[in-house]
Amino acid sequence: MLSYYNKLSSEVYDMDKYIGHSFGDVEFYSNRLASCSGNILEPGVGTGRILIPLLERGFKVDGLDVSTEMLEICRTNCEKRGFNPKLFEGKMELFSFDKNFEAIIVPTGTFLLLHRREDSIKALKNFRHHLSNGGRLMIDIFLQTDFSIDKVTTRTWESMNGDIITLENKIVEVDYINQHTISHNRYEKWRNGTLIQTELERFPLRWYGIEEFKMLLEQVGFEDIVISADYEYGQYPTKSNQTITYEAVVKK
Repeated sequence: MLSYYNKLSSEVYDMDKYIGHSFGDVEFYSNRLASCSGNILEPGVGTGRILIPLLERGFKVDGLDVSTEMLEICRTNCEKRGFNPKLFEGKMELFSFDKNFEAIIVPTGTFLLLHRREDSIKALKNFRHHLSNGGRLMIDIFLQTDFSIDKVTTRTWESMNGDIITLENKIVEVDYINQHTISHNRYEKWRNGTLIQTELERFPLRWYGIEEFKMLLEQVGFEDIVISADYEYGQYPTKSNQTITYEAVVKK
């Protein structure tokens, strides 16, 4: 099935980006949200890697994801730790709630999955609409630097019961005009040397210039934009492999 974050890919995501693992983002987001006493929304919540540490620190966080499988794992991870947050299935550009949030956070480059420019703009407008006056958007992106077509990379994981999951990844399309790549990911699950499950994933990924994304935020109506690199607040990026975080404010 050519979509993304179905059963096998969600299982791998939970093993690879497990609860408690931080790239520096858990601490960064916790610090930046320290003054936030209201509701927070995390679109693209995944399996709860950011959500659960924030809940553990006393924040009020709801989660949203387009993947049913991701949300099922997230619910299980939350229940194991005694949490029962509100988790919703939906798209970043289309969700609609009857309440506003003090902050909306989109860590780990998840926003780049919106590879069509019109969907990106629609999502940012939707975020702004759902933020209260003075509310903050915090969003991570990264730059793409490898555009090698059909170059195959392979990774392997072992699950708790001894099953082996392999992932073969290759970029099959680069659209320089519309600034996105399309990769194909092939997941295979093996048990005692026998292939028991296969999943083919079509994985889109958009890229932005650093100042381009800032201008996009301004165009949508965000203000007081601060750019940070590798979770060092206010440190402007100097290397192409750094994670770039934007923090922007809504004034209505």
